[in-house]
Amino acid sequence: MKKILAITLLMSILSLNTIPAFAKTKSADTRTSPKVFKSMVNKNKHQKSDDYKYGYVNIDWWNNFNDANLTAYINKAIQNNYDLKMATLAVEEYYQTTRIQFASELPTIGAGFSPNYVKMPGKNSWDWAFATPAYVNYEADIFLKNRDKTKASKKLYEASQFDERAAYIAIAGAVGTTYLNIVRLDKIIEIQKKIVSVRQDIYNLMLISNKEGLISTSDTIKANKALVAGQTELIEYQKQREKLMHALAVLIGESPDNTSELEITPYNQISFSGNIPTEISSEIIVQRPDFLKAETMVEKAGIDVRVARKEFLPSINLTGVALFNASEIGSAWSTKGMLGALAAGAMLPIFTGGARLANLRLKKTEYERLLQDYYKTNLTAIQEINDALVSVKRDREKMESTLRQADLEKSDYKYTEKKYNQGVISRLDLIQVQENLLTIDKLVAQQNVECMVDYIGLYKAVGSKL
Repeated sequence: MKKILAITLLMSILSLNTIPAFAKTKSADTRTSPKVFKSMVNKNKHQKSDDYKYGYVNIDWWNNFNDANLTAYINKAIQNNYDLKMATLAVEEYYQTTRIQFASELPTIGAGFSPNYVKMPGKNSWDWAFATPAYVNYEADIFLKNRDKTKASKKLYEASQFDERAAYIAIAGAVGTTYLNIVRLDKIIEIQKKIVSVRQDIYNLMLISNKEGLISTSDTIKANKALVAGQTELIEYQKQREKLMHALAVLIGESPDNTSELEITPYNQISFSGNIPTEISSEIIVQRPDFLKAETMVEKAGIDVRVARKEFLPSINLTGVALFNASEIGSAWSTKGMLGALAAGAMLPIFTGGARLANLRLKKTEYERLLQDYYKTNLTAIQEINDALVSVKRDREKMESTLRQADLEKSDYKYTEKKYNQGVISRLDLIQVQENLLTIDKLVAQQNVECMVDYIGLYKAVGSKL
């Protein structure tokens, strides 16, 4: 009867589970990671440095713009951008998920303590009894099913790191592109104000000429229309700039209300001094985060297929229980009152309605789908790099052509100015040529920044490996 009571107490005790975890991964290579599975047995808090984030964005490359403000905004985005914080937290989530999965490879140990006030059969009095139950349960992973599940979980962890890297590259590119477009708009707004001023002069002179009967009213109306169009265009540029300033503030983790505090370097003080290659090695493609993620997901899918096959094999469990039972707390752990048992068992589902077979087919289908995605990612990477190289090349050619056109406009303006000084032409003729010069200057500023934005496009296409 005492044994029956002891077993009943053992089954009723609430247990406290303690599950250690440890694992190991390959050493860090080009896939820079914030965490590696060196040892989870170490009880010290897991620490990481933010230095790898600067490696993600290749901060040295951004120094080629020779703009302290731009570099500072890239740094602020790395530290403060909320999308990047979420990407980093997602990595942490997958890291902890892997730890949880790895725990299934280890024994589960439970222990407890239960004081009981009981009345034994055949006795008239109630007595104290002290029970200390403990158990160990372990699924013998002789088929390495749980090991494969942990490997699959690690692959998801690796993929999350590639997503994090891609997020940092994308945000850095967005900061750079937004900032340079603000620089462009600052210059264009400056030129547009001059164009509006020139058109105002043209309109005023035409009004005078019209009163004197030298030009028609139709020409005066056209001049007025050009003036209004220039003013409208100026307002549109100003609107675009304000919106880009708001976007820049959000990208670096600032409030859009604080855009007045953001410093923008003048257009004439920015020059790109880096070397932009005319061709890209195919080795660069395999370093892109999306390519590495696609490759990792194919590897994970292959492991999932292997796990699905092993679901057809039996599960083998080893269990050990022990109970220390005593009437006095001082002898609660005496071997005299100890009850112990060891058990082993194998379980194999006989009929599951075809679930295991369907799961195997599902995993095979997922593998094929991810393999096709891998092939597509490879082609997309080649396309994006080629598109970026074409944009760099053709926009440079367009820029060179526009610069030659600008030189011709300057020469034309000088000759026109001489004619005006000699009294051959009127001031109206001079300022009309001046407007042409300002228009081409605006086009030069536009295309110059487009070329620098193309460099950022190439930077993103090669995964920051420039």
